Amino acid sequence: MSRASGIAARGSLAAAESREPTLGIRRGQLFRGENKHRILAGAIHYFRVHPEQWEDRIARLAAMGANTLDTYIAWNFHQPKSGQAPDFSGWRDVGRFIRLAQRAGLDVIVRPGPYICAEWDNGGFPSWLTAAPGIGLRCSEPVFSSAVETWFDQLLPELAPLQASQGGPIIAFQVENEYGSYGDDREYLRWNRQALQERGVTEMLFTADGGTDYFLDGGALPDTWATATLGSRSDEAIETWKRRRPGEPFFNVEFWNGWFDHWTEHHHTRDAAEAAGEVRTMLALDASVCLYMAHGGTNFGLRSGCNYDRVLQPTVTSYDSDAPIAEDGTLTEKYHAMRAEYHAAAGKELKPLPDELLKPAAVVPHQELAVRHGAQLLDFVRSHQAVNSVRPLSFEQLGLDRGLVLYSASAVLPAAETTITIRGLHDRAYLWVDGVFAGVLDDAQGGEVVRLMGTGRPVKLEVLVENQGRINYGPLLGQGKGILGGVLVGRRYVFHWEQRTVPLEDLDEDRLKGLSSPTSTAVADTSGSGFATAEFHLEAPADAHLALPGFGKGFAWANGFLLGRYWETGPQVTLYVPAPVLRPGTNRITVLELERLGTALELRDRPDLGPAASPAA
Repeated sequence: MSRASGIAARGSLAAAESREPTLGIRRGQLFRGENKHRILAGAIHYFRVHPEQWEDRIARLAAMGANTLDTYIAWNFHQPKSGQAPDFSGWRDVGRFIRLAQRAGLDVIVRPGPYICAEWDNGGFPSWLTAAPGIGLRCSEPVFSSAVETWFDQLLPELAPLQASQGGPIIAFQVENEYGSYGDDREYLRWNRQALQERGVTEMLFTADGGTDYFLDGGALPDTWATATLGSRSDEAIETWKRRRPGEPFFNVEFWNGWFDHWTEHHHTRDAAEAAGEVRTMLALDASVCLYMAHGGTNFGLRSGCNYDRVLQPTVTSYDSDAPIAEDGTLTEKYHAMRAEYHAAAGKELKPLPDELLKPAAVVPHQELAVRHGAQLLDFVRSHQAVNSVRPLSFEQLGLDRGLVLYSASAVLPAAETTITIRGLHDRAYLWVDGVFAGVLDDAQGGEVVRLMGTGRPVKLEVLVENQGRINYGPLLGQGKGILGGVLVGRRYVFHWEQRTVPLEDLDEDRLKGLSSPTSTAVADTSGSGFATAEFHLEAPADAHLALPGFGKGFAWANGFLLGRYWETGPQVTLYVPAPVLRPGTNRITVLELERLGTALELRDRPDLGPAASPAA
């Protein structure tokens, strides 16, 4: 921060210190100004909803009876590359999102992290930050705190003027996020709180942690409102709060009324009546509640995160989360159940919803689209510029956030059966030997070893590694991507590599059109991978649900907009295509398939997120 801006900031802080927060706690009860208050909230993330649909989704939240909107701030959504100023324009104009909530009559809770979890890539941290050598995440180490201070210097001027004390809708800010499930550095938590206050935050501050003593032990501060995150047994959590946090009103800032999905697992749902009953229990005990999620939206692009439980667990593209407001905006049975509870808690009459909210969104009619196969996968990834190194370089060392890296090297395979082993593979690799596909390496699918016969002669090894999403929760947060430990033929390391980075998010509509037709005369790619395209005509834009029967695993675009990943393992079957990315006239779907190309795509008139299985709440 410059000296002039520092003086201005201190002047702003002095003015801010004279303002009283909008929310207050007196005699164990929550007040908004002079009136007793209860927060009836729902979470919607601006970064998971197309900006042309923000207003619609916010209107649906308000009509449910909520008085507050809750959102995280995803640092890596605003500043994906080191050295570039954060972007707060267009889709990233979080100020506009917050003002739309105010226009709908809602207060706003902001959760700026810097860590957010949220099943979002890297828990919201930019990969350039977590790749800094020796950095200690989410603790008092100066390399980390200095980077966060710089980010807050740029973020808080976007938010502080929108506080309720200044005429805006923001009534509260969260300090960090569920820190009690990660660490016990209270000095860091106090620093995080102070960093917000020094940059003009005067509204209520709070921490959020799981609903037991264990999480409070690590994440709560004695002089900051402690809120809870849980999906069941709320009566037990409330008793814990009475014992541990006497004099504080209970606020479940994340009531998990649904759940997210991982690839290869089931689609999670939660019974609407049962979830509403849990809300009723909390409200009867005078608690405040925020539904996580009220509207989940979509992990567009490559921004879904991963969990890790003995194997990597990549999150699917949809973030529908069985929320009251479905991914495509549909008002579900759970919506009406939660609406009844919220209206009853507020003492409001449950009037019929406006027709514009009940009317289903226009949907592209069901149709099958023949595809044209285009450039082959190997031709495409080989076309990128090479970077040479002795040992394989990680995504982070290559400056690639998300996408693919092609590793190439020469090696001698013995004239006998041998193994090719990738040590430290993150996450999934496709192996070619002299241009012939040799197998998939994936720790979730049985190991990082391929067995094959050699000839005793040098061969060209090509290993294409897919980053399936960065870990967003737990002790492996910030883990690198790519080949982190090396490649062995038998017990012998292979050295001297070429790497080609493939930043899929940089592909625009014109570049994708150029990949629609084969351009290579190289050895055929026997894995059946590569590009495929299909076109369809619309009189007017409408939502669509894209299915890819016969395809294996890959990425899909609509008119150059990267919808996200697909994978035949499910559970997700269809990708949501929001109306704003389609247009009157000709529309184009482009697919980059990693494993097995199909012959046709389908546009369906309803979503299919896979067979349901109830989560353990």
